[in-house]
Amino acid sequence: MRPAPTILHLDMDAFFAAAEQAAKPSLRGKPVVVGGIGVRGVVSTASYEARVFGVRSAMPTAQARRLCPNAAYLAPRFTLYRQVSEAVMELLHALSPLVEPLSLDEAFVDLEAGGVPPETGAVRAVGEQLRRDIRVTTGLTGSVGLAGAKMLAKIASEAAKPDGLVVIEPGTERELLGPMTVRTLPGVGPATAETLRRAGIHTVAETAEAGEAELVRLLGKAHGAGLYAMALGRDDRPVVAERDAKSISVEDTFEVDLTDRARVRSEVLRLADRCVQRLRAAGRSGRTVVIKVRNYDFSTLTRSDTLRGPTDDPAVIREAAVRLLETVDTTGGVRLLGVGVSGLADFTQEDLFAQVATEREAAETAKAAEADGGGAQVPEAEEEPPRRWHPGLDVVHDEYGAGWVQGSGVGRVTIRFETPWSAPGRVRTFAVEDPALRPGEPLPLVGGGPADAQSSEPAILPKSLSPEPGEDTGSVGEEISKR
Repeated sequence: MRPAPTILHLDMDAFFAAAEQAAKPSLRGKPVVVGGIGVRGVVSTASYEARVFGVRSAMPTAQARRLCPNAAYLAPRFTLYRQVSEAVMELLHALSPLVEPLSLDEAFVDLEAGGVPPETGAVRAVGEQLRRDIRVTTGLTGSVGLAGAKMLAKIASEAAKPDGLVVIEPGTERELLGPMTVRTLPGVGPATAETLRRAGIHTVAETAEAGEAELVRLLGKAHGAGLYAMALGRDDRPVVAERDAKSISVEDTFEVDLTDRARVRSEVLRLADRCVQRLRAAGRSGRTVVIKVRNYDFSTLTRSDTLRGPTDDPAVIREAAVRLLETVDTTGGVRLLGVGVSGLADFTQEDLFAQVATEREAAETAKAAEADGGGAQVPEAEEEPPRRWHPGLDVVHDEYGAGWVQGSGVGRVTIRFETPWSAPGRVRTFAVEDPALRPGEPLPLVGGGPADAQSSEPAILPKSLSPEPGEDTGSVGEEISKR
């Protein structure tokens, strides 16, 4: 434990939803839910205006719609979120060389390694300046926790939400933690909490009073000893600048169970290609290919195949994924498919057998064309699939400019034309195949328009200004929720 609160934890407030509110002036101050919008979708992030109705992350979207039918339900735009995340992480790296990102919107920072004096006043000033810089750079808000340990800094940032800063002074840890539920401690999930509950342990104070020996008996040596130390406020984990990924994977949940074997195979091939794209974007290769299959009854199967060496060859990974799929019975219907690569490395060992197979296939194709006398017909280009206008996605119209999809159905798509720096825009409806309408790219949340048009209000309101349950939050998202 450090004698000064020099570990900072930043957690952006309702990040995905706040970014959407900042990008869409008509949604500011309104309930917004980002995530899967289909019948089997899951909420990724809910704005604070939606949370007062009981909407939470990881909740089925269908349940969220029942709780808050007038919210705007939007598909995620990860391109925008990554852009904002990079800007925020750049601010953190300016404070210290030791920055440990946990996700796009969350990170630990070792301020002491950045030369900040180990004094409460100094670290508080850094935290407050960081919040101001994030607001100016992104138009969003973040909550900051400062403490002498990572666990406590994270607890402090949670207590600061939204748009606040909390400092936990060294020496006050046990008094602060004591009345909190045991679920507050890292590593305590539903199963561990239930084990402790059956033993009569509900709070952090009761966990500490139980003693290390009792916790080891209940949870095992490693987990029990670690939990006892955290219940006493002890956490000596350092801030680690590089967190090496153990695997890279992608998966999709389908609105309707897949029963056609050919369709299942094509989806696995598509997922394998997406996985390779992520693998190459990270500059990595992998040795083990894994597929994940969730059946109609929610039973989940995984199959893996370890190759002779790490690779990022799409042909090799596709072939391995399809070979694994052949070992799984999918006749009952498939709800979810996933493809991943583990055993990551920074180099690639070419698969000679795959290379030979590719060369042989090319030679056979050339030979067949030659036997045809060069008169082989060129295959017709595949028909372009119909456009899918998901709510929330960016579009550009030749006449009306930039906007976003508010809803679609029965061959029509409704667009609201506005930008992050404009006033709430007008809504217009077009045919889904309108040639003047095309997908667009996310606009910057700040700095894209005239200075006098930029709103000075944050996308997230402080606790004191958030609406109370039952207040009229408007019906901007009503049309979206009905589609």
